[in-house]
Amino acid sequence: MPVDWIWGLVGGLLIGLGGAVYLLANGRIMGASGIIGGLVDRSGLDTWKERAAFLAGVFLLPIPLYPLYRAVDTHITSNIAVIIVAGLLVGIGTRIANGCTSGHGVCGISRFSLRGIVATVFYIMAGGIAVIIFRHMLGWV
Repeated sequence: MPVDWIWGLVGGLLIGLGGAVYLLANGRIMGASGIIGGLVDRSGLDTWKERAAFLAGVFLLPIPLYPLYRAVDTHITSNIAVIIVAGLLVGIGTRIANGCTSGHGVCGISRFSLRGIVATVFYIMAGGIAVIIFRHMLGWV
């Protein structure tokens, strides 16, 4: 019996733990798009060290954990056009919603934020609609 779903559970728990630690450590909500955006548009230069530490953890932590992993089929497409379109849609949606899945979904829902809950409902619906359009209607796999 495949147990690949456990990696999703572990990942979700780690994201939730990271959000709680970030909130407890500096009193701010962990939103990855806001952390990156503050570095890109230079509005977060006063907190660049904590932003850089967060991003370093996101990118570097998988390295020591690599020996624990085995091959997991993510069902991601090999079609580069689909990946680019998906990335652009996520970026545009993040800007429209003034936040991302970590800020709204993980931290917003856990704080019972109506804005976070509504944003999460809409981006989950948008994801479902995107799957219907791109995979089932256009045949992009």
